[in-house]
Amino acid sequence: MIQNIDGKQVRDMFVSGANNLKNHKDLVDKLNVFPVPDGDTGTNMSLTISCAIKELNKVEQDDIGQLGKALSKGSLMGARGNSGVILSQIIRGIAKSIEGKETLNSMDIAEALKNGSDTAYKAVIKPVEGTILTVVRESSDYALKAAALEEDVIEFMKLLVKEANNSLDRTPELLHALKEAGVVDSGGKGLVLVYEGMLKSLEGQFVESQELQTTETTSVQVENRLSTEDIKFQYCTEFILETDKISDLKMRDIMIKYGDSLVVVGDDGIIKVHVHTNTPGTVLQEALAYGQLLTIKIENMKLQHENKVIKDAQEDKEVSEQAAVSEEPKEFGFIATSMGQGLAKIFKDFGVDHIIEGGQTMNPSTEDFMNAIEKMNAHNIIILPNNSNIIMAANQAKDLSDKNIIVIPTKNVSQAFAALVNFDADLTIEENEANMVEALSTVKSGQVTYAVRNTVINDVEVKEGNIIGLGEGKLLSAGDNIDEITTNLIESLVDEDSAIITLFYGEDIKEEQAEALRESLEEKFEDIDIELYYGGQPIYYYLVSVE
Repeated sequence: MIQNIDGKQVRDMFVSGANNLKNHKDLVDKLNVFPVPDGDTGTNMSLTISCAIKELNKVEQDDIGQLGKALSKGSLMGARGNSGVILSQIIRGIAKSIEGKETLNSMDIAEALKNGSDTAYKAVIKPVEGTILTVVRESSDYALKAAALEEDVIEFMKLLVKEANNSLDRTPELLHALKEAGVVDSGGKGLVLVYEGMLKSLEGQFVESQELQTTETTSVQVENRLSTEDIKFQYCTEFILETDKISDLKMRDIMIKYGDSLVVVGDDGIIKVHVHTNTPGTVLQEALAYGQLLTIKIENMKLQHENKVIKDAQEDKEVSEQAAVSEEPKEFGFIATSMGQGLAKIFKDFGVDHIIEGGQTMNPSTEDFMNAIEKMNAHNIIILPNNSNIIMAANQAKDLSDKNIIVIPTKNVSQAFAALVNFDADLTIEENEANMVEALSTVKSGQVTYAVRNTVINDVEVKEGNIIGLGEGKLLSAGDNIDEITTNLIESLVDEDSAIITLFYGEDIKEEQAEALRESLEEKFEDIDIELYYGGQPIYYYLVSVE
């Protein structure tokens, strides 16, 4: 019987739990209801808790309070996506509860979990049941009862894991979308995996990280003497494919025609691909013919290089001038999240000071926002997250910063542009916030992309590889023709008050293709202005706004 656990055991529990989540993050990603190509819940939660473990590893002593503080700091700064932010708040609550303790018994753990649950609920403005919040609340409530009866920590943890799984199994009854898709909640599953990894550690079955590794680095390091124009293939593209239809050798033969720096490794029905290419969307579609994409990562190397050159040049200038003159702070500064060179340029034209590259495929962390905030020399800083899964991380950065931060809850770039149009430098920050938030309701938004899994949502049957139209966050149509799906999407968004339709075409759409679609739309919607811009975004063929 183990009645108390020490700091070493607490450390091992968290590392084992993090590894267990990391090892199964692809499984958690697959539970996402929506069929869009994103690296969502499992990836975000794993990245969040990995940052916590990284900070934990900096603590040399096994002091429970210090370990808790490190876990809290690391998870807060590394939090990505809604699920990651909620997980960071759970860890924060746990850490606060175990401060000052030399050992932990069953009741200490139960009370810490309960505090984690309470802290997470407080962080969410409108808690939704049937999610990770439900699993942490129901399992922690049960834990308090179990701890009063079970002093053996291992037996207590077994009861906790069992109840957490039971709570997870009930989530489809609380969320119709889960029941319709026939899955449990992905965030709740991620939390259960952490709990299970913790239990294994206590049982002497510490979970080691089994993340698929490649012998070749996938990071891009470019010396300043290299010109941006010398980068032949612009996008560093990585994905993991689950398949029983093709070998890694055959996949390598297919992928070699799309670019260079190709690395393909396979293991037991899983193939990981790394390639530098100019057509990441085409690469992903090619892969979809053979199976299901588990993870996706796309990085714009030209933009990274440009930013590095600019940054280094700025740093050199600052050193040479010895920072003799301090720039006067401006009244307003802007930070926006965006993907694609075209969209970044449009944001710059609107006066946005700092662009954080990220979006659907990679949600920026709280630390990414904090770094951007620190670089801003402005009395008031306005953040445009431009993705519903990024808003919480932006708000968390706001709470951590001592600067005056306003987060406009933009869910897409269309809303961001509408908000920026309504900004007036002659007004106060309070007046601008009100006007910009109000502007969000004046624009209808849509996206055209492709499906990465079979599903049925809103009575729309979707097959893997289909072109899909999303409007106002809802799946509206699926088919095989990009122009047809885009037109149908716009039809669903347009009403009698609509005056402007704006399209941002992605990096997989040629200019002449986009122009042809515009001409077709001008004939169909004679009384509405049609505007077309190059967005350059990956994944999405078109981003659409209707005003």
